[in-house]
Amino acid sequence: MKQEILEHIVHKTGIPDIVDILADNLSGSELNTLLLEVFNRSLRHISPALLLQQYRLNRFVHPATTDMIGLLSLELKVLEFLRSHHFQPVELSPAAQLGSCSVIGPADQKKIISATRNTEIVADATNSLALHIADLKRSGHPANSILRFCTTHRHVRTQEFKAKGFTAHFKIGCLVSSGVDTGSCQFETTSLQEHIAVLCLLLQALFHIQKIRVRLLARDGYDERSLLLQRISAHLADKNAALDVSVERPEEPNNYYKGLQFKIMIGTSNGEMEIADGGFVNWTQQLLNNKKERLLISGFGLGLLYALQNP
Repeated sequence: MKQEILEHIVHKTGIPDIVDILADNLSGSELNTLLLEVFNRSLRHISPALLLQQYRLNRFVHPATTDMIGLLSLELKVLEFLRSHHFQPVELSPAAQLGSCSVIGPADQKKIISATRNTEIVADATNSLALHIADLKRSGHPANSILRFCTTHRHVRTQEFKAKGFTAHFKIGCLVSSGVDTGSCQFETTSLQEHIAVLCLLLQALFHIQKIRVRLLARDGYDERSLLLQRISAHLADKNAALDVSVERPEEPNNYYKGLQFKIMIGTSNGEMEIADGGFVNWTQQLLNNKKERLLISGFGLGLLYALQNP
């Protein structure tokens, strides 16, 4: 359908290579100036009645149905809890740098709402935190130090799910840990154990969830994947022998995480549910052009947890 629209635009304008001209031949500032003028002129034809009609049809702009005060109160408790466990809260902008997800990760830009002035609406806060970390390190922050950040953010994504409960925007909690390779998978084992331990404690302390299971999934893209999986699973067993951990080697490919992905599953009245997901990514390696950089990210469904507590 989208290809048909592009073909219609080409036929209507009489410019066969219009997409290539706009994407490749114009600088970022030139394209931004052009788009701003196009939006400005097109809005002249929109009446208040049409504005309301467009609002009613636009699934990206409607308010969330969650109780705002209740969710804000929960966010504060979550951030205070994470800060007490050495993850520094960061208040991110509602806008991200254009390309934050698709340039350093495998995300398709069509799944993200792109904007003018070289920005996009935040679709994943961990990408924004990775850029923040890379900027700190480029600006002189001690290269060998461990950086731990957390945030809560309302994400917007363009994928349309027909399943009940899925909306275009939703509240997520995120953790990131950044460091460098010091040998023997030391950063990887320590940081992953921290993420899993903090998330499990969070689920127990604030949400009173006792049935928790952790899945470790081997992923490609890491030179010593078997060693990594072996050392992390042993480290988890040593630090928390009571934790229910399964090690899996899925056949389906995943080019998002490098070496290892983890999922945290919780028991609910409707059965087991995935509530958190994370793993190692190579984003800071790309941003800083340094193969020794290490970055662990994780996210959990904060809005979903609130809904489970407040049906």
